[in-house]
Amino acid sequence: MKTVNIMIVGVGGQGSLLASKLLGHLLVSEGYDVKVSEVHGMSQRGGSVVTYVRYGDKVYSPLVSEGEADYIISFEKLEAARHAPMLKIGGQIIVNTQQIDPMPVITGSAVYPENVLDELKDKGVKIDTVDALSLAKKAGSVKAVNIVLIGKLSTYFPFEKDLWLKAIEETVAPKFVEMNKKAFLLGRGE
Repeated sequence: MKTVNIMIVGVGGQGSLLASKLLGHLLVSEGYDVKVSEVHGMSQRGGSVVTYVRYGDKVYSPLVSEGEADYIISFEKLEAARHAPMLKIGGQIIVNTQQIDPMPVITGSAVYPENVLDELKDKGVKIDTVDALSLAKKAGSVKAVNIVLIGKLSTYFPFEKDLWLKAIEETVAPKFVEMNKKAFLLGRGE
């Protein structure tokens, strides 16, 4: 099997590391060789955070090069645009429709770009949008955006829903399991 490359991109504090841990756990349980690499920007100050998850029969490096990502899960619209060059031709971006202003926008030295997702679509990028923040609130916590997005990602994979739910049980703190399962199912559209 060829190596599948997934990037999880977001802003510090959004739970991208838990999302990559859950995804890696599921893939290892299915017998794949999995490499996970975390790249932190100024995550504690709301900066960009990138996690790479690669899996296949044998994976030699944890990093994804430009034009190699099969999937990009973006926790925020501008992060989707920033990392779009990493997507391979025919790859898929799953993006939360939430807008989180970066520091230059907050300080007034820049303006958040209008229609950033439409511009990507105009360039032929396959984008699947989801209002993950609203679904996370519906599940019981705004912090469940990450699991909503994993739920959406799961619809692109051949693994049974029960395998994903088991991975949630095995990677999430027990008191948050049921809420995260609900977030996952909402992300799947169930």
